[in-house]
Amino acid sequence: MIPVDTSSLCLLAAILTPLSAGLFLLFGARFSQSSLRAVSVIGFATPLIIALALYCQFEPSLVGGYNFELRLATGLEAVGIYLHLGLNGISMPLFMLAGVVGFAAGMYAMFSKAERPHLYLALLLFMLGGLMGTFASVDIFFFYFFHEFALIPTFIMIGVWGGAGKRGAAIEMTIYLTLGALLSLIGLIALYVQSGADSFSLITLREYLVAQPIADTVQNNIFALLLFGFGILVSLFPFHSWAPKGYATAPTGAAMLHAGVLKKFGLYGLLQIAAPLLPAGAAHWFPWIVWLALGNIIIIGLITMAQKDVKMMLGYSSVMHMGYAFLGIATFSVVGVGGALLMMIAHGLSVALLFMLSTCIYHRSQTFDMSSMGGLATKAPVLAAFFVAGTMASIGLPGFGNFWGEFTIFAALAETEMTRWIVAPAALGIIISAIYGLRAVANIFFGKPTEAFAERLKSDDIVDLKLHERVPALVLIIALIVVGIYPRLLSDDANSELSQISSYSNKSTLPVIEVNAALPQTVEAHKEVTH
Repeated sequence: MIPVDTSSLCLLAAILTPLSAGLFLLFGARFSQSSLRAVSVIGFATPLIIALALYCQFEPSLVGGYNFELRLATGLEAVGIYLHLGLNGISMPLFMLAGVVGFAAGMYAMFSKAERPHLYLALLLFMLGGLMGTFASVDIFFFYFFHEFALIPTFIMIGVWGGAGKRGAAIEMTIYLTLGALLSLIGLIALYVQSGADSFSLITLREYLVAQPIADTVQNNIFALLLFGFGILVSLFPFHSWAPKGYATAPTGAAMLHAGVLKKFGLYGLLQIAAPLLPAGAAHWFPWIVWLALGNIIIIGLITMAQKDVKMMLGYSSVMHMGYAFLGIATFSVVGVGGALLMMIAHGLSVALLFMLSTCIYHRSQTFDMSSMGGLATKAPVLAAFFVAGTMASIGLPGFGNFWGEFTIFAALAETEMTRWIVAPAALGIIISAIYGLRAVANIFFGKPTEAFAERLKSDDIVDLKLHERVPALVLIIALIVVGIYPRLLSDDANSELSQISSYSNKSTLPVIEVNAALPQTVEAHKEVTH
């Protein structure tokens, strides 16, 4: 029996508080606006506060184990299913990401003009509760269950509050994500059955598979299920078409949470579960991961350049940048996987910021068509500053967290002959990002306005960001800058955990890169990490 302490109960509270607040709001049709917002603040702020508090108490010396463990009976103990919660050096950063983006999305959503706001906020809170549970789960059954729980509100919100084309986007999204979820579920069940373990706990699975690895052929098959199942959920090329349409039609809060956090489920599953437990399978599918990731970066990048709708551009951009995370995982090294983790965090913050700002732009221009705008910076300079900062972060400008993610991934790729050739085509993505990002900034904020938009700029309808828009934007941009200036806040704990994963993976069958650095400790490499 795992001892229960206050920190463990706080971990549970980070999941239950937004779920309870959401349940309360379901019956809040007659609540006043102030009551709705009061309940929402509690639901959205509590996970962030708890995430920050747990980060301050996180003990990195528990390498290979979990902090704040809590194991509760579910009635399914006979099949090895417990509500087993905990955080390690990999899940802790993503748990914090969910808290930060969830808070920002909630603060913005509370002031939206959505019909039936109590239902809108309730569904967002359900999403947040599911996300916190996903990254806090040690039991892979609940890891999957919480993801599905968070996914269902996404479909509902797009169908009810989505923009033009919402029905087609919701149907396509449902088909793709159901297929991805089904493949990943089959893969997880197969992993459990083949391991011979008596529990779905990730700790137990590791112990069994270290003692008795699965046969290589079986590993190849299970890893394929997880790769393509998780890959569909992350919009891996060519299974990506659902994402841009879904994000373009989704209400802002749902787009922020899904693109910023929920989309990281698949990548997290690959680097926390699939690659460490199925090393032979990972090695076998290595070429596929590389080529499909380059498809994300180059092909989707070129499609992104062709977009005139700012929301579609951001949707395709989100898909494109997932390619870098896949390349980081494909190195199967501490530095590469660590870079992927940093990329996931920074991308989640920057894409959530940009989706929010794109809606702010629409409210002032009444269009998402970038060619129909121009000169908006004269009336909304703060909005322009935030959008420029978010764009620079997405491109990978030093000083933002995205830079460290891309830098460490490229460093990992350059360390060995097997992957060095990937650097050149992958680097094209940076140029492509700069082209479409800077063009968007120019067309929206600094370009010559069209005649119709020039007339609109003369009116008093266009104002700069309001307080309820500035607060979530400021939260996200501060988080990006903090990670960009001092990545050790995340990398120290991740280094320790990833080094342990490298030690129990079968190095002889993996294209492991021999490096003496993990994630960035300072500008210079950290020399203490051993493999």
